[in-house]
Amino acid sequence: MTHPPAAANPQPPRRRVVVTGCGMITPLGRTTAETFARAAAGESGIGYLTRFDTRGLPCAIGGQIPDSWLDDQSDGYARRHRPQLALCTRFLLAAAGEAVTQARLDTLPDRTRLGIAVGAHGENPSVDAALFLHRFTDGQGHWDTAAIARSGGYDFMQFYRRKSDLAPVTLAARYGAGGPNLALVSACAAGAQAIGEGTRLIREGRCDAMLAGGAESALDFVGILGFTLLKALAERFTAPERASRPFDRKRCGFVMSEGAGVVVLEELDHARARGAAILGEVLGYGDSADAYRITDTHPAGEGAVLAMRGALADAGLTPEAVEYVNAHGTSTVQNDVTETRAIQTVLGEHARNVAVSSNKSMLGHTIAAAGAIECILSLEGMRRGVLLPTINYEFPDPKCNLDYVPNTARLRAHRVVLSNSFGFGGQNACLCLGRWDE
Repeated sequence: MTHPPAAANPQPPRRRVVVTGCGMITPLGRTTAETFARAAAGESGIGYLTRFDTRGLPCAIGGQIPDSWLDDQSDGYARRHRPQLALCTRFLLAAAGEAVTQARLDTLPDRTRLGIAVGAHGENPSVDAALFLHRFTDGQGHWDTAAIARSGGYDFMQFYRRKSDLAPVTLAARYGAGGPNLALVSACAAGAQAIGEGTRLIREGRCDAMLAGGAESALDFVGILGFTLLKALAERFTAPERASRPFDRKRCGFVMSEGAGVVVLEELDHARARGAAILGEVLGYGDSADAYRITDTHPAGEGAVLAMRGALADAGLTPEAVEYVNAHGTSTVQNDVTETRAIQTVLGEHARNVAVSSNKSMLGHTIAAAGAIECILSLEGMRRGVLLPTINYEFPDPKCNLDYVPNTARLRAHRVVLSNSFGFGGQNACLCLGRWDE
């Protein structure tokens, strides 16, 4: 007797990942609500840098967060551990505090199922520290380390603050998170990759909740000088607030900024069981590499195309489902054209119906934090039915021929967003985000 073949074991439904908390600190505000309100009003957070002497530098502007916004930080952990924390880690703790409070995550009983994923780069080397150490060398490669120790003048904790894993391990210690702990160091894609990789960990069942995001604080001499030598920064501007002008024909480079953004990711049933308010859903995530040049994006945007298509495939959606693209939109001559081409390649004829805008026109480029901050602003935009503008859009570029929501926010209900983050070196990430209507 012939038996019919055994039925294949049905695959369990994929674990859905939702967002239950959001937090940020940016040049536009100490919180998500403050940042979103000022961005919706088309305000700029760019000004002249005051934290160090910029004389002699061709670029002296950036999105600097006032020191006073952290001086009154209520987080006791941040105050107690301040000497060992890089500025970006202090930003991260501020953003995480808002997200955790909103999600009511501090009541979570089992912290072994809570993970961390953070994109950050630590603290840049200090010029003052280098000059101090130079006093203890004979110029022939011999160092008087005993004299350095006796002097008491060397900030040895600077070595610790430069560690890329300082941000996620600090967050884990602050919230007792015993689950997976990831440090993403993928430049401008890091924040988005942290959210994407956190989503994957929850889907795989390795944890039930994640604190995911990014942080950056590179507004110092070393950071500005490095990007200046790469010819990447805006050096021609009539006023700081007008320098970041994505997709505009007179754009001349990006404006560096600082800040942090953190989301609480949760498996859907886990969030419902806690009675958590759901702010949106991570529908899909795509990542890729240009495999091209260290400083240039692929001229055809091949890596960006792969990331966006990957996010849509992961979400199980067609291009026609996309209603808004939160562009990487750095305001560099090459990137904005490349991203426009990539969007047109992925969305086809539908691209002409899709609104595209760049938060960096108002915030500047927060590097490792950008993807996380822009993810949160995308979620808030869907919740509020608001498309944030691209400010400083005055002179259309025929090579950038999409709807960039010029200068004024637009009221429009929308349900599906692609949020792009493309890093130096060709590291690409795209998040497909969905509005929550239940």
